[in-house]
Amino acid sequence: MRAYDIIYKKREGKSLTRAELEFLITGYVKEEIPDYQISAWAMAVFFQGMDAQETADLTMLMAESGDMIDLSPITGTKVDKHSTGGVGDTTTLVLAPLVAAAGLPVAKMSGRGLGHTGGTIDKLESIPDFNTSLSEDKFFDNVNQHGLAVVGQTGNLTPADKKLYALRDVTATVESIPLIASSIMSKKIAGGADAIVLDVKTGNGAFMKDKSSARKLAQAMVNIGKQTGRKTAAYLTDMNQPLGKAVGNALEVKEAITTLRGDGPADLTELCIELGAGMLKLADKVTELKAGKKLLREKLNSGAALAKLKEMITAQGGNPAVVEDLTLLPTAENSLEITAAKSGYINEIEAIEVGLAAMLLGAGRENKDSQIDLAVGLELKKKIGDQVKKGESLAVIYYNSAQNLAEAKAKLEQSFTISSDKPASNKLIYEIIK
Repeated sequence: MRAYDIIYKKREGKSLTRAELEFLITGYVKEEIPDYQISAWAMAVFFQGMDAQETADLTMLMAESGDMIDLSPITGTKVDKHSTGGVGDTTTLVLAPLVAAAGLPVAKMSGRGLGHTGGTIDKLESIPDFNTSLSEDKFFDNVNQHGLAVVGQTGNLTPADKKLYALRDVTATVESIPLIASSIMSKKIAGGADAIVLDVKTGNGAFMKDKSSARKLAQAMVNIGKQTGRKTAAYLTDMNQPLGKAVGNALEVKEAITTLRGDGPADLTELCIELGAGMLKLADKVTELKAGKKLLREKLNSGAALAKLKEMITAQGGNPAVVEDLTLLPTAENSLEITAAKSGYINEIEAIEVGLAAMLLGAGRENKDSQIDLAVGLELKKKIGDQVKKGESLAVIYYNSAQNLAEAKAKLEQSFTISSDKPASNKLIYEIIK
């Protein structure tokens, strides 16, 4: 078998066998096949695509290239949730304790933020002394005893995907549906999930800007789930404005706690209820989504979900007092208010510009080695459809260094569009794909 022949076959639009894909992926990981040949194959896939079986085979090969986490020591069906990334995407911090309070075990491995999208591990590390690096045994014990644990990903999870993604990033082959789908799903499968709920974002702040592309990605990942024996459901959700109102690590933890108290933004609360109901249904905890939503609202309103967050913080070495006292979280030294230049209605908020503004302040990483400031970020005071008067607050910037303040302020100001007519409300969930 030769790499040349496999590249040629894909270039001609033919389907590759598992053996051919294994030859390529294994050879690449072992450095027996050079970058330039894998680059040529990735470009052929970019233009010719892959069928459902090819994509599933590639996914499993990447999952099996490193550690495969066995979650069988944890009782119950393990359902994972993955978001394709957005701005102010605080769902895991609300969703994990919410579904755990409803009796569904949450054993979640999360990543760090890069660029304008935040990472759950960074957010959790803004809680004083919170430990995101548990041993495997401790991880399992915490889930069995407390119903949930959230930790950082292991160093040897899907090395083939890490290597391939780095190559795609510099060869203009990132935006390939089968390659994106296999990248995401390989990590979920290697992480040991029995079932997977996918939050596929679409809009100006998402990786997939238009609904058509987002739907194709969602369908491809659901197909992989079916081919590999994992129950999977994908929710196509809006990212034409930030989710919730907070953007920044400690600020998003504060918002998550406020949401679990029952006083959070309506869109964040609703999305967590919807995704959580999907998780409960995949785990056969409920037979209908309606029943799942009802159960989760009960857990939210009773304070059980907030108590579960506190329990997780304690179990992972953090200071549980943050649940009652938000001032214990990192706080920026300075703040700056952004006000409306005219009266009207908020017609548009460019979510990506909001995310980039937060990154400039130090809330996000320009590259994987960048240091972040857990305290900084911004808070939106208005969302799309809200009425605003000239001089009224649109957002507040929280910062420690004034180094990029002017640029961040300009981006944030430009992200808001005010019109004289009230716009139609964005749908929060466009479609559920099963």
